Formats: sequence, C-alpha cells, structure tokens
Amino acid sequence: MRVAYVVDVHGDFAAVTRALGRIGAVDVLIIGGDITTKGSADDVARAIAGWQSSAARLFAVAGNMDSAAIDARLADLGVSLDARGVVLGGVGFFGVSAGPKSPLRTPYEITEEEMAARIETGFAAVKDCRIKVFCPHVPPANTACDRIFCGLHVGSRAVRDFIERAQPDLVLCGHIHESRGEDRLGCSRVVNPGPITQGHYAVADIGETVAVRFDA
Repeated sequence: MRVAYVVDVHGDFAAVTRALGRIGAVDVLIIGGDITTKGSADDVARAIAGWQSSAARLFAVAGNMDSAAIDARLADLGVSLDARGVVLGGVGFFGVSAGPKSPLRTPYEITEEEMAARIETGFAAVKDCRIKVFCPHVPPANTACDRIFCGLHVGSRAVRDFIERAQPDLVLCGHIHESRGEDRLGCSRVVNPGPITQGHYAVADIGETVAVRFDA
C-alpha cells in the first residue's frame, strides 16, 4: 500500500495537485490539516472533490487554522479521521484534528483533554490492526518535529502521551512549518514532512514493514 501525506495546505490547493503529479499513483492520500487559512467548509469540499480522483481513498483532518465547521464537513464527506478509525487491508488509520489551546487563539483549538479523548475514540477502531498509522495535525511535544524558530517546543502533550503508551507504527503530523524532519518515540516513527506550500510531502510504502521517504 502506498500512502501520500501532505499537510499545511493553507489554501494552496494546486500545490497538492502538483505534488501528486510528482508522486504518481497512490492507494491512499492523507491531508493532515490546515487545509485553509480561515477558509470555508465549501472551499474544502471543492478541494477534496478535486483530489479524490488521485487516490483510491482520501482521508483528512482539520488543522488549527481551519474550523469546527470544516471538520464537520470532512465528516459529512466521509473522509474525516478526527476521532475515527478506518481499516484498509489490515492497516488502521486514525487521527485527531485541531491544535491545543495556545496564546495565539487560532480558529480551531481544543484542550489537551479533548484531544486525548478524540484520539482514544479513533484508536479503539484500529487497535487490533497489524499496522497503525496515527494522523494528528499537531506533532507530539518535545520532539524534533515541534520546535518553532526560537527553539521552543510547542507540540501536544496529549499526542505524545498517547504515542508513548500505544506505540503506533507511524505518526504523520505537521503544524510546525520549520520543523520538517522526523523523530522516534519508542518504536513509533514520527514524521513532519514540512508544508506542501513549499513543495514538501512524505510517501509511505506499507507492506510487512513501513518505509517512508520525503520529497527530494
């Protein structure tokens, strides 16, 4: 199974299309949030419709610069991974939308407690899968994937606590544009490919093992 992952679209929907042209055929396309920057649910619905022909299945979560309305539309479209789990060929995909509460007061923020509850709900549907792919918009706290330009770590404690305990095979996140890279928490590989607005993405080939590559 080949999975393409893009995040931090911020309304540049054509950037996703360009990346898919470079990646080639994929089985699953995952949009990791910040699909817009304070955009509308209709904007997102049009974008999703344009991307769905590029993969057999498309999944998405909303980011902190999206909205609860966008998250609800993703659910209505049948593509949401927020507090949901989907099993394809023994591989379980689950996720959580939004960002943790912050001084920036961005459009879609929830408490760490709510984030933890949504993660557990999604995980319950895939916990027995051979391979588990976790898709939070925000990275786990205190990793190579959550450091902002001044050096502070601003990821989610709830996301990190869950990863340390449940050990999903692959964690696909974003949110912190300048922390393109990867880390490990136990057996879990954590990947932040960087924003698709800068041409960045990740591709995971899932078989008996999971191999991940970044754009060149």
